[in-house]
Amino acid sequence: MAPPSSQALNYVDAGQKGDPTFFGPNLRNLPLMASEDLAVNIAATRAFLHDCFSIQPSQEEYETMLAFNMMVPPKVRLGLSGRPLNVDDMLRSLRLPVLVTHGAEDKNSNLIAAEYTAKMIPGAKLSIYQGVGHSPFFEATPRFNAELAAFVRSAQ
Repeated sequence: MAPPSSQALNYVDAGQKGDPTFFGPNLRNLPLMASEDLAVNIAATRAFLHDCFSIQPSQEEYETMLAFNMMVPPKVRLGLSGRPLNVDDMLRSLRLPVLVTHGAEDKNSNLIAAEYTAKMIPGAKLSIYQGVGHSPFFEATPRFNAELAAFVRSAQ
């Protein structure tokens, strides 16, 4: 059991290293998602969003997600895709409970990224969701909520 703490961290399908082997094929859409040409941007964002899921959302949910994604300005997307992700020293220095959650079929961040993150953080727990893409909180909500609640209880 982790020492008492008021802080804990849950990495969910998050890449922590700039190594291209950690990136999934869906990230090919990012440069086009930063386009100032709205038609190009929308088409790339639609493709990106579709590939975020192994278990697809309903049409209404997808349209809502698309609308939220389109609110991110192209220059912000460009900045996100160019940020440095080499944070090994920071990961090794973490001294709080950490849960690394990852969909095995994530097309944005390869499973190797989650395995690497869990290995770098002392005491981190890795939870892999088979049959799930980039959104375990959406695609496997009951399991995600139960694991997160158990993690929070164990971290207190």
